Formats: sequence, C-alpha cells, structure tokens
Amino acid sequence: MTTTTGQEPDAPPVAARCFGDGDPLYEAYHDTEWAVPVHGEAALLERIALEGFQSGLSWITVLRKRPAFREVFLDFEPERVAALGEDDVERLLGDARIIRNRQKIEATIGNARAVLALHDAGRTLDELFWSFAPSPRERRWGAWDTVPASTPESVALAKALKKEGFRFFGPTTAYAAMQACGLVDDHLATCPVVTDRRSAAGGAA
Repeated sequence: MTTTTGQEPDAPPVAARCFGDGDPLYEAYHDTEWAVPVHGEAALLERIALEGFQSGLSWITVLRKRPAFREVFLDFEPERVAALGEDDVERLLGDARIIRNRQKIEATIGNARAVLALHDAGRTLDELFWSFAPSPRERRWGAWDTVPASTPESVALAKALKKEGFRFFGPTTAYAAMQACGLVDDHLATCPVVTDRRSAAGGAA
C-alpha cells in the first residue's frame, strides 16, 4: 500500500480534536486550557466575561482578542474592573482591538461589582461557581453533536449568578463556561487529549 499523507503505510488515522484543528492558537487552547479546572476570582471573572463576549460570535475571534481584553480589563481583577466608569465604557467602545458591544462591556463591569458584593457577604465567586459542578460523567460523548448546549446544572448556575447581580450569563453561556473552566470534561472519547491521557494512565482516562 502506498500513501501520500506523510504517515507510515497502514498507519492508523490521527484522531481529530473536539475543535480547533488547523489553527495553532485554537489547538493550544483546546489541548492545554479547555476543561482544565480554573480557580480564582480574576480567572473566573475573565472566563465569564469572555464567554459573554463570545455570544453570537466564534470562540476563535475571542481568543485572538484575549490579550487586548486582558489589557483593557486590567487582568480582570475584580476591584479594578469594578472601578471603571462611564468614561471608561466610552473609551472601550472606541478600542477596535476588542469586541465593541456596550451591553457586554457594561455587563463585565457590573459582574466585577457583583463579585465584590459576594465578598462583602463573606462569599467568593470561586465557591459559588464550583458549587454547581456535577459528578463526573461515567462515559464520554462519542460525537460533538451529542454534547448538550445546556444542562440542569448550567440552568441552576445561571439562575444563581443572575440572583447575585451577574448579567449576560444564560444557561448556554453558563455551560460553555463550565466546560471551559473544568467543572465538566467534555473532551470526546476519541479526542487526542483523552487518548493520550489514557495511554499515559495505562488505559484509564
């Protein structure tokens, strides 16, 4: 048998990632960040904000703008973001390096203030967010179109955060954040991240 793919003859096909194949930035995010547990107020505020900005757009668009988002939103440190005012909103609306949407910008500032309100009540975003992590799934999804867009846990998380004053964070966005922050691990059964992990663990992943 001959081959023109660069693989050895009869080599098994390389499994595709869940998403991101073909773009180095997207591949790195999939391989090293997605579904890895995220903790800390600033880190979680960033993920909530970016998932909100992604609504209606592709995630790769947000990833490419992520350094600029981190710069203009002051590394998503809640105290600093909460101090931004209307002049800052107008300034950010003129910054072409980010996604210029007034509602999303104002929601990010409002969400930082909601984090501080949690702190004033003796709570943290970290503990609230992670309290909605479900039990690990017994079996992995076999195809991307079988992965749910939302779950009862994401509905409950969105409701809880809305009650605390968070905006632009519905059940679908909540589930995307749960996936991104490692509350659930939705890497497909055939994903290289899973198969490599399984090989390293001697068959379990």
